[in-house]
Amino acid sequence: MEETLSITDAAIWLPALAILVLLFVSAFFSGSETALTAANRAKLHGMEGEGSARALHLKEDSERLIGGILLGNNLANILATSLATALFTTLLGENGVAAATLIMTALVLIFAEVLPKTYAIINPERMAAFVALPIGLIVKILAPVVNFVRFIVRVTLRIFGVPTDPEAQIMAHEEIAEAITLHASEGTVEKDDRDRLLAALDLKLRTVEEIMIHRRNIEMIDAELPPEQILDTCLRSPHTRIPVFRNEPENIVGVIHAKDLLRAVDKLIRGEGGLSALANFDVMDVVMEPWFVPDATTLDDQMRAFLHRHSHFALVVDEYGALQGLVTLEDILEEIVGDITDETDVEVEGIERFADGTVLVEGTMSIRDLNRATDWSLPDEEANTIAGLVIHEAQTIPTTGQVFSFGGFRIEVVERERNRLHKLRIRPL
Repeated sequence: MEETLSITDAAIWLPALAILVLLFVSAFFSGSETALTAANRAKLHGMEGEGSARALHLKEDSERLIGGILLGNNLANILATSLATALFTTLLGENGVAAATLIMTALVLIFAEVLPKTYAIINPERMAAFVALPIGLIVKILAPVVNFVRFIVRVTLRIFGVPTDPEAQIMAHEEIAEAITLHASEGTVEKDDRDRLLAALDLKLRTVEEIMIHRRNIEMIDAELPPEQILDTCLRSPHTRIPVFRNEPENIVGVIHAKDLLRAVDKLIRGEGGLSALANFDVMDVVMEPWFVPDATTLDDQMRAFLHRHSHFALVVDEYGALQGLVTLEDILEEIVGDITDETDVEVEGIERFADGTVLVEGTMSIRDLNRATDWSLPDEEANTIAGLVIHEAQTIPTTGQVFSFGGFRIEVVERERNRLHKLRIRPL
């Protein structure tokens, strides 16, 4: 009788103990999956210890990592459920299947899924570093099975026309930009900080054509002008570097720097007999060789080129070599930090705001600057300026008083000068 009782006790307690162990294994896999998935790469990289390095290595092949964890987790859950079903069938007979289903569902949900995953979400990096070693060993052991499963999955997806790219990686640029936008929407990042960070990331995506000063607005000096007039033009100009042309504005022969001009004039006046010696001044003796860059150059490349050449000024040309405008290092920096002004800058009229939410802007204002100032989202894919956007949408040059509605905005042409849209009134709908 005692021998029968001991055998019966063992038949109950051994499966029960095995079920508890399997639930613990399942909880380990569930928590590890959440921790390694949610762990931030930057935080792991900044942590000390081999655990964080192992976690980063595991995250490099996320498909294999998730496959190994899911395989181990499902094996533990299925085996635990099978043992529970056998155990409760022995104890309760036919009702054991229903009892095992209800009890195991509750145990797996609470202790093997929700509890470990909640902890992993709270402490993802620390838990990821802790479980990296055992998970790495398990993933290696289960690699043949996981690879077979991956093969079946990819073949099945291809049958249904779903493309698979096992080498695809999340773009760091997009990941960082989305994180900044998310934190800004939650109020943890200020609008100005968001704009500066996103602008810095966008330098690789934007070209000098988008921010250059158009050739129509470039202040130039004719090399054939009398020395007095050249000197007077340079003194009146707010710019320290001015292009010099000969015969026609398209023919840029050099760039004159205010300091070089001052040194040359000082040398003539002091060394050759006073102001009368100014007549011997030749502007071509002091000009620098012009630097031409393609209009398709990215802002990031152009900024690096400025720093490498120790130059702050470049002329922009199109694919045919025709002058399009000029760009400076300050123009690129202003795309990140906003307008940089000093005592010599000419004040430019900004945005005039009205109580009803309407703004009055110049047609030459860039769409990006307006979006940053108003937190709007006017499209800037097809045009750089507000006037360019209206002309692109209208497919013609509108007349004064015409009104357009697109992209959730109402735009009215307030003032037109010849073929230029000078003033525009914009209001979100």
